[in-house]
Amino acid sequence: MISSLIKGIRQLSDPATRQVVWLSVGLAILTFLFLFACIETLLSETSFFQAGWLERFADVLGRLAAIVLTWLLFPAAISAVVGLYLERVAAAVEARHYPSLAPAPEQDFIVTLAASGKFLAIMVALNLCLLVFIFTGPLYAILFYAVNGYLISREFFELVALRRLRPEAARALRKSHQTPLFVTGAFFAFMMTMPVINLLTPVIATATMVHLFEDWRDADGAALVTA
Repeated sequence: MISSLIKGIRQLSDPATRQVVWLSVGLAILTFLFLFACIETLLSETSFFQAGWLERFADVLGRLAAIVLTWLLFPAAISAVVGLYLERVAAAVEARHYPSLAPAPEQDFIVTLAASGKFLAIMVALNLCLLVFIFTGPLYAILFYAVNGYLISREFFELVALRRLRPEAARALRKSHQTPLFVTGAFFAFMMTMPVINLLTPVIATATMVHLFEDWRDADGAALVTA
């Protein structure tokens, strides 16, 4: 697991990955700004008090809340966005570390878009539900990283695995390694809440999952089955 993570980080220096890295950074920034604009607009357009000074005070708190909510929902949003260009990252990793592999079957963009949209909806819904625990201190942090770690690890791994295996084989491989996969996902969820680092995390996570997939597929003797 550590070895795969190190390789995933080193993938950032690969010439074939650099364009995707900049794309990832750009999309991450746009995603953050879009989330903030939506949440800030929603809160600012909602009137909480009749008194002017109370409403102005509520607007200030609303902007602070918008920043916090944007930060908390960012892992969900960027994880869904990364699914749209995951193929380019995975192909670059395979070209560098697994040159003997045949090209993966081309993924249908509409299917990928639908899967990313579904994943985004689930993550946003669960993260909004977690907000009821936001004032519980350590409990909220544990729940946040546990839930997002599970979802991120599942989404990233299955998107990578489905390039090479049928859905049932991909799920079986994921379930047979769910503990180390969960730990890896929780680590990436943490990275996605760290300034600057979170801009590069999608590429690192994708590259790491490719290495984990290949290592576990070889160890389990899973046959190469095109999706």
